[in-house]
Amino acid sequence: MKARQLAACAAISAGIGITPSVAEISDGTVKLGVLTDMAGVYADISGKGTIVATQMAVDDCLKAECAGMKIEVLSADHQNKPDIGVNKAREWIDTAGVDVLVDMSNAALQLAIAPLVKEKNRMALFAGGTARLTGDACQPDHVVQWMWDTYVQVAGVANGLTEPGTTWHLVTADYAFGHQFEADAKSIVTAKGGKVLGSTRHPFPSNDLSSFLLTAQSSGADIVALANAGADTINAVKTAQDFGMTSGNQKLVAFFFTVMDVKGLGLETAQGTTVTEGFYWDLDDRTRAFSERFKKEHGTVPSAIQAGIYSGVRHYLKAVAAAKSDDAKTVIQKMREVPIEDDVVRNARVREDGRMVHDFYIFQVKKPSESKGEWDYYKLVSTVPGDEAFRPLSQSTCPAIKK
Repeated sequence: MKARQLAACAAISAGIGITPSVAEISDGTVKLGVLTDMAGVYADISGKGTIVATQMAVDDCLKAECAGMKIEVLSADHQNKPDIGVNKAREWIDTAGVDVLVDMSNAALQLAIAPLVKEKNRMALFAGGTARLTGDACQPDHVVQWMWDTYVQVAGVANGLTEPGTTWHLVTADYAFGHQFEADAKSIVTAKGGKVLGSTRHPFPSNDLSSFLLTAQSSGADIVALANAGADTINAVKTAQDFGMTSGNQKLVAFFFTVMDVKGLGLETAQGTTVTEGFYWDLDDRTRAFSERFKKEHGTVPSAIQAGIYSGVRHYLKAVAAAKSDDAKTVIQKMREVPIEDDVVRNARVREDGRMVHDFYIFQVKKPSESKGEWDYYKLVSTVPGDEAFRPLSQSTCPAIKK
């Protein structure tokens, strides 16, 4: 599957112009620009798999609602550098006519992209990231946040583990994503009657987290929480195991832990870890069917980000077809109106602040003896309805909602 493949369900005959169904689509083609991490700490959970998921969504829509439309997918590596990502996004919009930017799983880049798409009257579709995208940095006419955010990842774990008097110490990636994890954790833990004794911030990315974890261990906190993701989390869990942190009274918690991380660590190391996720490949028949298709294309089961990109792009394209327009404001309004129905998410809707709300899940990593094969890592502990899992609108700091 080529990343820059031009997809069309049916060729337009010679002499025939744009069909009525796409008459209001700029330049006759819907263009998606996938900005992703191809070789960095998020490559396994986004990267090439995000491009695969995007193309799957395009192909599926062309067989249904998008029949007759022309859809083009472009891709590039943002290298986890906001300046590179923003420059590429601007270039795509100005010279290639890209309508929607997809993925960008880096909080600093996301916060830089949001005002750009507003300025250019384009749209950004994020599969996750900082909760500020639907908070103080919201652009609800131009940005939709699909799968997860820092708030829901923290809330699922912190609400379940914090009792009055419980003490926490945070090990935080020193950039916008980690900072938001830290802020949400402090707020939720405090509200539950717990106490955050301190936080230790490490460079992003970081290969050696020894000193940071030793500081957290020596704090005497009941819970040491990893406010990071990707390779940083894997390195931290391995280091914590080396220090014996999980064999004593302290509990190690990872706010963002994925099936890819479990694969990298192995069940022997990861077993028993509580995980909060918005998607798991083995949840039901529909997630299994989607994941099998994805695995044939990519070689692994999808991460929550990759599955979320499929779901978000699929719904975006449905909305474009229904609206007969690729204008950002028009499409997002239609995304709020059209029912969300696919193999990835359950009980979903797009809220007025740009947050897609859906059921969320708490899993526990299986013991090696419980696993029946490759990728069989989780057992479902509970399902949290979306309105309970995500930050409620009553607590929103989005200026558009306050108005």
